[in-house]
Amino acid sequence: MNSPLEPDPAWRAKIRDFAQRAVAPLVSKMDAEERIDDGLVASLFAEGLMGVEIPEAYGGAGRDLLSSAVVIEELARVDPGVAVFVDVQNALVVSALSRHGDGDQKRRYLPRLATSAVGAYALSEEESGSDAFAMGTEATADGTGFRITGRKHWTTNAAEASLFVVFAKVGDGGVGTFLVDADTPGLRVGERASKLGIRASSTCAVEFDDVPVGAEDVLGGVHDGRTNAIETLNIGKIGIAAQMIGLAQGALDAAFGYARRRRQFGEPIISFQGVRFPLARLAAELDAARTYLYHTIAVLDTLPFAKRLTATATAKFLAAEVAERAASQAVETLGGNGYSTAFPVEKFYRDTKIGKIYEGTTNMQLRAIAAGHLGTDEREGVSPW
Repeated sequence: MNSPLEPDPAWRAKIRDFAQRAVAPLVSKMDAEERIDDGLVASLFAEGLMGVEIPEAYGGAGRDLLSSAVVIEELARVDPGVAVFVDVQNALVVSALSRHGDGDQKRRYLPRLATSAVGAYALSEEESGSDAFAMGTEATADGTGFRITGRKHWTTNAAEASLFVVFAKVGDGGVGTFLVDADTPGLRVGERASKLGIRASSTCAVEFDDVPVGAEDVLGGVHDGRTNAIETLNIGKIGIAAQMIGLAQGALDAAFGYARRRRQFGEPIISFQGVRFPLARLAAELDAARTYLYHTIAVLDTLPFAKRLTATATAKFLAAEVAERAASQAVETLGGNGYSTAFPVEKFYRDTKIGKIYEGTTNMQLRAIAAGHLGTDEREGVSPW
């Protein structure tokens, strides 16, 4: 039996093979076109990668959080943009439904998410990022349900989404979570933002103009949105940590491979300590970040709430840090070639910066880590991600 810190090797091999076979040939095209390939989306569903933790009874793969992390990690090793597309589906949308949905909601939505429906998580707004609960979007009771009005920003997967998990103010200071189909009247997805990196992943504004939502599509209690968001985004940080670890591994793979082939002064450049040692240091740091992530996943459900926040913040912080350094070192190892789009490391370099921004900036992770060590309660005040 595998240790909790040793993911199923057959599962990893399956995902790695899929990434090389189905994703790698499309990376440059998707980056240039700033959209994920439709055929690849269909393949991700067919392979069971869009519903990793959805029970088999609902059409999913019936696996665990570690399996989801391995999927995200191995996809990010090839294309972090595809990895975050899968991450949002599994770590945010499916996680929110699985943890907070009732039986009817799971029966209605999980089979769709496992087989054909892309989900998006609509929380951030232009004026409420780290302070997410300062949102302006409102849900007003209308007797049979609610009417949502407002505008979300930076919504990942919005262009492809069939289902949105939407957060809106309810009443005086409360926040609710709502399941909204993309074809609901009054919902409009804006143009894709053109981004520095992870270009295959769509990021859009989403407008809600008096959008009707039935009472049966409130996720959890009407005022449970804060708890839903904090608990779900805690899992989301696991997904981003896995993405950054995969990105770092992809960058180091490219750097080590190039350094073995490239010859200067009659020798492969990997034989020179100036090339070899920086890569070795990063490989050690990456192993440490990966081990911490897997350990966090293994013990997460046994930890008190505050310690869960500290552990996931630490995992994301460590992974984002090593990813940025690994991508930068990979560019330097390849020299002029590293600066060229003909080699993959310049894309890893562009893709890595977002790891210190979304699902909680580095400063927000440090805030959560400090709170854990100081013993303060991160459930109050500013959002803890």
